[in-house]
Amino acid sequence: MKLATLKNGTRDGRLVVVSRDLTRYTDASFLALTLQAALDDWQRLSPHLAALSESLDHGAVPSMRFHENDAHSPLPRAYQWADGSAYVNHVELVRKSRGGEMPANHLTDPLIYQGGSDSFLGPRDPIVMADEAWGIDFEGEVAVITGDVPMGASAGDAKEFIRLVMLVNDISLRALAPGELAKGFGFFQAKPSSAFSPVAVTPDALGDAWDGGKLSLPLNVDYNGKPFGRANTGVDMTFDFPQLIAHAAKTRPLAAGTIIGSGTVSNKLDGGPGKPVAEGGAGYSCIVEMRTVETLLHGAPKTPYLSFGDTVRIEMKDKAGHSIFGAIEQTVQRG
Repeated sequence: MKLATLKNGTRDGRLVVVSRDLTRYTDASFLALTLQAALDDWQRLSPHLAALSESLDHGAVPSMRFHENDAHSPLPRAYQWADGSAYVNHVELVRKSRGGEMPANHLTDPLIYQGGSDSFLGPRDPIVMADEAWGIDFEGEVAVITGDVPMGASAGDAKEFIRLVMLVNDISLRALAPGELAKGFGFFQAKPSSAFSPVAVTPDALGDAWDGGKLSLPLNVDYNGKPFGRANTGVDMTFDFPQLIAHAAKTRPLAAGTIIGSGTVSNKLDGGPGKPVAEGGAGYSCIVEMRTVETLLHGAPKTPYLSFGDTVRIEMKDKAGHSIFGAIEQTVQRG
């Protein structure tokens, strides 16, 4: 099934069930007012939500046209947002951009940072920033929403706690990150509010593209209307979602509604850092990767970070060419 949160003037919006083709929705607030309420009582409510989804697809319940512009992020705010860095190619390129070294255990121990989760952007909300000099960048990712995960859960057990899958634009301010990291205490200012796809879907709705731990489809990232990234989310993913969840739950339980991100989707090419889409490669899911490759090849970056008026679109389509999660489409605005 596919679930969304419609904006209704409250902080947490109103839960709806969306048709498989993303054209219609039906109200689900009589079952649970919000997605968080549904996650808190998932075992009892998910069969009823699934039945409502089936009725919607058969035209058996009242429905209305679904407009992605009316959607908030599925969880407009969350108890926890922990973003991993499962694609080691991305880690290597970003570290090179900062002149940093790879950690010795980068192939055995996932990287995760805890992001701000008190307010997410809607998938069509603008990215409001005060200064272009902050190095505004997009990051196309996949994320999962978990149920309650006990402390010490194994990766094998963690598969059972994945409730929903969605896409992310994890916005980064590249010019602020080095100074913050140099203090040895992690990101804060460099990681403003993220945006998530209009719709979150249950793993069973992904068919054979979902193997229980990762999603294997191209992530379409467009920059000012032109293809920028087409990296496959199932390729070069060193740590899958159960491994990321187990890592996050090593020293604490995770509450239902915890969001775990994959980190920026990134593919190698013939052992190298990849090529732009225009040159026949899978491209990149963030600007900093393109800039790092340009620096390695030409001695200096050519692609600028986002400017006011620039637009990014992040979407994933199934093998038949149909949008799965709807699209994140955002324009940078001066704040």
